[in-house]
Amino acid sequence: MSERNSKGKTPEDYGFHMPDKNNFKIDFNERSSVKKVIGVVSGKGGVGKSFVTSMLASEMARRGHRTAVLDGDITGPSQGKAFGIHERATGDGQLIYPAITKKGIQVMTTNMILDTDETPVIWRGPMVANVLKQFYQEVYWNDVDYMFVDMPPGTSDVPLTAFQSFKLDGIVIVTSPQELVSMVVEKAINMANMMNIRVLGLVENMSYVQCPKCGEKIYVFGKSHIQEVAEKYHLPVIARVPLDPRISEASDAGAVEDLEVEEIKPAADFIESL
Repeated sequence: MSERNSKGKTPEDYGFHMPDKNNFKIDFNERSSVKKVIGVVSGKGGVGKSFVTSMLASEMARRGHRTAVLDGDITGPSQGKAFGIHERATGDGQLIYPAITKKGIQVMTTNMILDTDETPVIWRGPMVANVLKQFYQEVYWNDVDYMFVDMPPGTSDVPLTAFQSFKLDGIVIVTSPQELVSMVVEKAINMANMMNIRVLGLVENMSYVQCPKCGEKIYVFGKSHIQEVAEKYHLPVIARVPLDPRISEASDAGAVEDLEVEEIKPAADFIESL
């Protein structure tokens, strides 16, 4: 029996179908076209993985690429708010349609299949993993050049499902400067290696604060350890993003795609070069 959310509804009520639990390999539906799928990963929550996902998608769209965001953080979705999406999902009886932002980014997030943005997702792990796969397989992704998957944090069953099921061209791992976080990042790198998923590079978020008057960089979290981790695993550091109040303001206002962050551009350059 399918699990129900707090409104007494199951994923089937929103137009999704439960796949064979023993079949891990999935593909996009025949009507969809996606050229590159990039997972954005963190070993733990709270390091800005969702922000980096939205910024990468926005920057690639700004460069003329058709981009999409699959919000894989099923129980803690944030992409809808960041992009100012409030409508519920629609479909044609076969596929679910993603929301289209004002700049043409295709977005699918859990809040679009709930009754309200405040409705909690009270589903167990297997159900969450199934919905994650359905976002990949049962949504109409229209001629996408780059899809960015905001992966669920950690290394448990739901990110494992994405690693096993999605045809990822690689992942970007997001971290912050603290040594503890670096240890967790190594777990994410090792998980990807064990799953034969290519780690493209590391992004350090909240790397520093830049003084608006003198331009001095202030390292509020202390010495960064990202370079040590990168060298240990022979990975590039593809962006270092500062703490910036404009970021939270834009996300809260649903205007994240209007925000241009210079420091994310090297990561976009790297992904374009693949």
